Amino acid sequence: MATYLDFEQRLKSLQEDIESARMRNDDVAIQILQKELNEEINKVYSNLNDYQKLLLARHPDRPYALDYIEMILEDPYEIFGDRHFSDDKAIVCFLGKINNERVMVIGEEKGRGTKNKIIRNFGMPNPEGYRKALRVAKMAEKFNIPLLMLIDTAGAYPGLGAEERGQSEAIAKNLQEFAVLQIPTISIVIGEGGSGGALAIGVADRLAMMEYSIFSVISPEGCAAILWNDPTKIEAATKAMKITPNELKKANLIDDIIKEPSSGAHRNKKEAAKSIKNYFLESLNKIRSDSNFINTRYEKLMSYGSFLNNSSS
Repeated sequence: MATYLDFEQRLKSLQEDIESARMRNDDVAIQILQKELNEEINKVYSNLNDYQKLLLARHPDRPYALDYIEMILEDPYEIFGDRHFSDDKAIVCFLGKINNERVMVIGEEKGRGTKNKIIRNFGMPNPEGYRKALRVAKMAEKFNIPLLMLIDTAGAYPGLGAEERGQSEAIAKNLQEFAVLQIPTISIVIGEGGSGGALAIGVADRLAMMEYSIFSVISPEGCAAILWNDPTKIEAATKAMKITPNELKKANLIDDIIKEPSSGAHRNKKEAAKSIKNYFLESLNKIRSDSNFINTRYEKLMSYGSFLNNSSS
């Protein structure tokens, strides 16, 4: 059953009216209501504030990494384990094809339903998850297979066991190694891009965000708790942090924004998957057309950030 957020309640009402008209075989009513629904969708989604975009990034019906992998990957073969400690279910890795193009996919998976969410640790990887991702990336490099990464995490798991097994070192190692991979790399934020948990698979030739995704150094709740000692000020924190795709593109921190279906990826998963597939193929062609793409990647990474020098000479 579809889930509707507070600002989507009018859409829910119209959708229910359409279903009722279908049961009555009332084609005229369906046509009128569908037109009204389309107008309401355009009205709602063209006036979203930052907090509403955050809610969409966390929408329970939003496609997760495994959803996209199932829809875009042909002949998928899953790869498990980090060869050191265990297999982290919060990171999924697949070898397969997209339009007959061999590709290695690394994704962060939150899981659906209570049992699966616990198994996936709510999409918060442990250090063995990042080491698994690095092992797979190195395998892709060995066989000259391009890499697609799907980011969707509230952040790396902050538990004691994760810290004891070297969480920060695992993330730092990925930042270092992914920066110099000798293969084309494309990373896409499909939902939440939280802190180092996202950065660990976010260093790439092309870094894109889905239209209703977020990328942040800390969760808005965490920011509100630190700055105002009040985690309920999440809306103010979300606006102040500038974590939406448009803001990050303006700051040159991401390369592209992938448009979602008019009512969001959660309402049209197949269309959203098609957009990701097309973006991957187009980006891959662009990267391959650059004979010095590794140097281009390095220059891009070194250009992040800016400062003002106000000292007088």
